[in-house]
Order: sequence, then structure tokens, then C-alpha cells
Amino acid sequence: MPVVESRCVVPVTPELAFAVSQTTGEARLRWDPFIRHQHFLDGATRPAKGVRTLTVQRFGFRMESEYVSFAPPTNVGFAMTTGPWFFARMGGGWRFKPVEGDPGSTAATWRYNFTCRPSWLAPIAERVGAVVLQRDIDRRIRGYARGCQDPFVLAAATATLPGATPAD
Repeated sequence: MPVVESRCVVPVTPELAFAVSQTTGEARLRWDPFIRHQHFLDGATRPAKGVRTLTVQRFGFRMESEYVSFAPPTNVGFAMTTGPWFFARMGGGWRFKPVEGDPGSTAATWRYNFTCRPSWLAPIAERVGAVVLQRDIDRRIRGYARGCQDPFVLAAATATLPGATPAD
């Protein structure tokens, strides 16, 4: 099973870094170059373990996924429930931890794994897929790092933190 991973350090606390990663709507679109559209399913209004989402990737590929873990501010994980025909399985996890000696910064690590189908093509498809997905995840985490410095995104993320009060 191929695994791809990207890392970055962002100049915000783990709580805010995690919140940025979970932004939705316009704030998400400002930083996330991977998605064209994303929304919660089944009436959910916020992320949590067991919540399902629909994501439409920028080239139009659609994937439904489910949060298999949700532990702010340290980690979040998902598993694909339905998706593009060429993925037999796909999952990922994002981890956030304070940078040692710099509590105002966070090390973010995003890791994805997948298997391709059909099985006879998987050895080649997975090598190609790892290269393509690595490029996409590197691009995505760079966008996330920019989002962690974007006042609009930070305001949206801050509004979701525990104890935040609605803007007047």
C-alpha cells in the first residue's frame, strides 16, 4: 500500500492550526487548491468522528469519505467510502504538534495511503499514483501554510475555537 506524506511548520498554535485545517466554505477554498467543492453529508454541520463528507476534486473526481478520528487539536483521520473507480481504498490522517521551543508554531504532518484497482494494473498504477498524489499533497500543504497566515482564513478558523464568541 503506497504512502505519501508532506510536512510543514506554520506560525500558529496547534489549536488554530487544527481549526484552519477544518475550515469550510470560502475560507477553505482560499487555501485548499485540491478541492473544487466540499460539504458535509447526512445533515452534519461540523466535523466529528463518523461524519461523512463529499469532496469534488479540482479535476472533477468525487469522493465520499468518513471521519474515522477527530481529536482536536492533535489529529484527524478519514477513510474513503466511495470514490473514483481507480481507488480500491484510500485514507489519510493529519497530525499537529507544537514545535519544540516555539509554542506559537505547529508542525503539521499529512499522510495518505491508498490501493488501486484493478489488481492486475495496481503495481504500475500505484507507482504513478504515488507520484501524482505526492505532488498534490505537497501543493495542498503549501496552500494550508499560506492559509495559516491569511487573515480571512484565520478569522474563520478562530470563530470555531472553543470559547469563541460570534462577531457582532
